[in-house]
Amino acid sequence: MPIKLPDELPAVKTLEAENIFVMTDTRAITQDIRPLKILVLNLMPKKTETETQLSRLLGNSPLQVEFELIHTKSHVPKHTPKEYLLAFYKTFDDVKHRKFDGLIITGAPVEKMEFEDVTYWQELCEIMEWSKTHVTSTFHICWGAQAGLYYHYGIKKYPLPEKLSGVYKHTADYKQSILLRGFSDEFWVPHSRYTTVKREEIEAVPELKILASSEEAGIYIVSSENGKQIFVTGHSEYDTETLKNEYLRDRDAGISIKMPKNYFPDNDITKAPLNKWRAHANLLYSNWLNYFVYQTTPYDIETIE
Repeated sequence: MPIKLPDELPAVKTLEAENIFVMTDTRAITQDIRPLKILVLNLMPKKTETETQLSRLLGNSPLQVEFELIHTKSHVPKHTPKEYLLAFYKTFDDVKHRKFDGLIITGAPVEKMEFEDVTYWQELCEIMEWSKTHVTSTFHICWGAQAGLYYHYGIKKYPLPEKLSGVYKHTADYKQSILLRGFSDEFWVPHSRYTTVKREEIEAVPELKILASSEEAGIYIVSSENGKQIFVTGHSEYDTETLKNEYLRDRDAGISIKMPKNYFPDNDITKAPLNKWRAHANLLYSNWLNYFVYQTTPYDIETIE
């Protein structure tokens, strides 16, 4: 089934070129069906890139998905024109009276800061509190996952000696989890972050369960007991060259940073990186949409509790 996007959103052309079934607003109004309503709080600086990455994964399922975007009102993005935000984004004030089947909170390049020092922290806390009663399941990504663990359960983040950047091998800690249904015994995930969370602090919270982790990258997926909150510390949504572009950006800015690990063939930057996480990413989002959103959410969206 298709993903429903605004007619002029740049992601539409990209996904159509990849033969991903996209349904625009114009066509959607001709169908009598209740799509899953997924709200995305996009905190990433390159908003168009993140929109496309998430749309690609949400659109690769048998379910019809209606995709809506919000940005923070308390922080004006530097890399996104105001006209673009007005055309394709809403603020939390515009949607907080509504209910949604799913919410995605993306990562953000603010992880070196204390949570309370982030300009939009109070607004984000309001959104996370609202999600408890207005969203069936919330999917937190990277810094968004650390922010969610901190807000909901008091789990702190800790600085790493150096940036964790690369593609790392992972295994399931809890193989019975339906979020991991169909996963291989080992799977690869991109990570790009300066901070981490500690296993012992998560294990001390009875309501939380660690689903997957990596010997090198640490905790990967954590779930609340009922799956209403999913925390994913990596970037399974990344495109093949996203890590390369981040590395070149930091290197050219004079930042001392190592080459992304397990990424370039023979550690040769002139060789095109191979994507070895795409299948895992599609399965992760498909399982979340199916088991934690579609199978759980009521048909009457207003009865979400």
